Amino acid sequence: SLKDTKEGADDDDADDDDDADDEKIEAESQSSEIRSYIIIAILAAITYATYPGKTWGNKEFEPTIHTVFYYGWVSAISTGFGVLPLCFVSEMKEYWIGVSNAIAAGMMSAASYSLFMEGCTFEDKNDDSSLSAPLRTGLGCLLGLLFILGTKSFLDQNEDVKIGSLSGADTRKVLLIVFVMTLHSFSEGVGIGVSFGGEHGNGLGVFISASLAVHNIPEGLAVAIVLLPRKVSKATAAIWCVVTSLPQPLMAVPAFMFVHSFLPLLPVGLGFAGGAMMWVAFMELLLEAYEDTDAVTTGVASTAALAVMLSVQRTIEDHA
Repeated sequence: SLKDTKEGADDDDADDDDDADDEKIEAESQSSEIRSYIIIAILAAITYATYPGKTWGNKEFEPTIHTVFYYGWVSAISTGFGVLPLCFVSEMKEYWIGVSNAIAAGMMSAASYSLFMEGCTFEDKNDDSSLSAPLRTGLGCLLGLLFILGTKSFLDQNEDVKIGSLSGADTRKVLLIVFVMTLHSFSEGVGIGVSFGGEHGNGLGVFISASLAVHNIPEGLAVAIVLLPRKVSKATAAIWCVVTSLPQPLMAVPAFMFVHSFLPLLPVGLGFAGGAMMWVAFMELLLEAYEDTDAVTTGVASTAALAVMLSVQRTIEDHA
């Protein structure tokens, strides 16, 4: 009958729409993946060529701009290793994408908590600010929230933005997360520079850099977890992970050179990054995880990731 024919046509149209939705995310091209491997090779060559020689274990060694940059660089490069655990996964279904988002949200929540605590408990004899560290951290958190809301509003108004094989909502979400992870690297870079320029000099600087390098690996994993389900190659995901940490060497050098000027701003930077990261963890990743799974799965996965990440951070601090 005409009615059945119309219903059948509607069903076919619905199936076509579903197929179109599935085809929105195209796999990354082979040429793009090859470029990513070339970039990784260049990053490795830079790491090898700029090695300043053994500087740790020598109490009399005076840190230089070269050594400060190198340790910040190695800390940034380590973020790319966060992709390695996912190299054994070929493809993830929607449910596991949701679980992955919940894990990423838990990791980012733990990182936010650490940033807030570090900002609120910040204390240095050369810090001459009239405002308390908790107040500066709170101010930074408010600025971070306002900044990320403004960034999201801008991205929502530019729906045609495209990066590689990503477009539309996928691009906006990836850019938002990369934005946030990059922002928090600024404060970590300042931390590296300040530690080298402080009274404990080279010894403390090397330790802080090594701790951040270890800390950056699970942060890289959190970024990769968001990228890989969107058909981004593992090589390209590794590069994006490194990009989020590039502010570390770039900020470490000026912080080392002008350590006294950067100290009062450090709690503000920590609060800024923590506020932005917390918003993305709760309002983006957790909501998407709930949509792809359920409340119980999202809660268990995010809480477990939060607990593991906090445990790792506490272990690093205990060995300080």
